[in-house]
Amino acid sequence: MSTRHFLDIAGLSVEEVRHILDLAQRPIPSLHRPLEGLGAALIFEKPSNRTRHSMEIAVVQLGGHPVYTRGEEVGIDVRETAEDVAAVMAGYHGILAARVFKHDVVVRMASVSSVPVVNMLSDHSHPLQALADALTMQQAIGDLAGRSVAWSGDWNNVARSLAEICVLLGARFSIATPPGYAPTASEVARINALGGGEFVAGDDPARAVAGADAVHTDVWVSMGQEAETAKKEKAFAAYKVTASLMAKASPDARFFHCLPAHRGYEVDADVIDGPASRVIAQAHNRLHSARGALAFLMGVK
Repeated sequence: MSTRHFLDIAGLSVEEVRHILDLAQRPIPSLHRPLEGLGAALIFEKPSNRTRHSMEIAVVQLGGHPVYTRGEEVGIDVRETAEDVAAVMAGYHGILAARVFKHDVVVRMASVSSVPVVNMLSDHSHPLQALADALTMQQAIGDLAGRSVAWSGDWNNVARSLAEICVLLGARFSIATPPGYAPTASEVARINALGGGEFVAGDDPARAVAGADAVHTDVWVSMGQEAETAKKEKAFAAYKVTASLMAKASPDARFFHCLPAHRGYEVDADVIDGPASRVIAQAHNRLHSARGALAFLMGVK
């Protein structure tokens, strides 16, 4: 049997996504400690708050021992290749996980690893965040099939993974981005082919949010893009999630943000700190969804 990896939401079937979300909500003892006696290498080229804490504790809850490793300690493609790092570490651990700048790094690691490789974030996708997003939305608004999910802001790694999981679970995902920042037509088509939902891209935030059950956004400038700050702040000014924009969504709509957030930029404080916000529950669900993903990769049924 080939080793199963978790690099993108698109690599999962609808049934597998639902299984992971089910595992995320099960009592911890029922998961039977599949990492008992095993290590988990957690490699961070980019620093993190939620990802480090959620992954370390998830590994512990499954009986394993997390080993946090900074990017400069291994020097992927500087001291040694991504392939050599993965091949060596697979002999020490039951799980390899990496938070990297370039998606190609986790792809190459998975190509040689004899144990599961988890993408903890890359420039292409953030699948662990998407699992937490879906779990939190299910808890807040119910099953996602037939629901409307909106995004106002940048088309980035977080948005891509969220679009994939929404379409897989049967939701309508509508994104509004400034001209020049939108997903390509081929990517929209690729994501629309994943499941029973629908992915719609446009440039009008009010239209994207109209009637939505869930409204998402993220920072306009991702880590490593600081040189684009002034340009992006100007381009995205009309895409801020404000109370007036939220008012165009469903009366019971909930607001989501993967954090960290910049109040007054991509979202106003009265939205992210208001009664419709579910961002803290969303952050807490990073732990539960990570535990579900790891349990799935270790074969828990």
